[in-house]
Amino acid sequence: MIFTLAPDIVGREDGDAGMTVFGVTPEPEPEAETEDKPAPSAAPNPARVQPAETQPDPAPQPPVPQPQPQPSPPVLLNIPLGRMPDIAALPRQPVAPAAPRRAAGPPNLASLPGDTPRVEGRGPRGEPLYAAAWYREPYDSELSGYLSTASGPGWGLIACRTVPDFRVDDCIMLDEYPEGSKIARAVLAAAWQFRVRPPRLGGQPKIGEWVRIRIDYGIKRQTPP
Repeated sequence: MIFTLAPDIVGREDGDAGMTVFGVTPEPEPEAETEDKPAPSAAPNPARVQPAETQPDPAPQPPVPQPQPQPSPPVLLNIPLGRMPDIAALPRQPVAPAAPRRAAGPPNLASLPGDTPRVEGRGPRGEPLYAAAWYREPYDSELSGYLSTASGPGWGLIACRTVPDFRVDDCIMLDEYPEGSKIARAVLAAAWQFRVRPPRLGGQPKIGEWVRIRIDYGIKRQTPP
């Protein structure tokens, strides 16, 4: 047997003693605020776009021919034979004369009124020649020294290009009479003194055109009556 010796508690009333119980409950720790974030979803894989196949342009269709309207039939007049007009009695229109044909031949040397007439012959490069008109006729003293080497009587013919101040240049020999008389050569040498008017074409003087000059030597000029 076990005996327990417990001392008596003095000053303490018997009976049930009230006991106050304090309960301390720790405050719950605040839960960590978690943001409701959506879970990142995996990026979708971009679908591979297949390039569209280029179709060739269809060949143009030829235009469909439209039906042409049929011409209306001619209107027939029922005219008795006795009332048909006499075609032979109808007046005839005069026939216009045919245009004259151009005849081939030498060039037309006709010019406008007042223009310098053309003469036969050509310049060194085929230039047309015009009749010379003296601005001042040469003096005998200007010719005698050159013509003294020529045999006369006779004449010399030269062609010259007109230049300003009524002068001539680039002269060439054309002809002389008698042949071998050297008159044309003497006239050619004296031409630098000549004063000649340029030919008139279209009513205007044309410097640079060619003129034909004739000098008589030992031939008396006939004075008009």
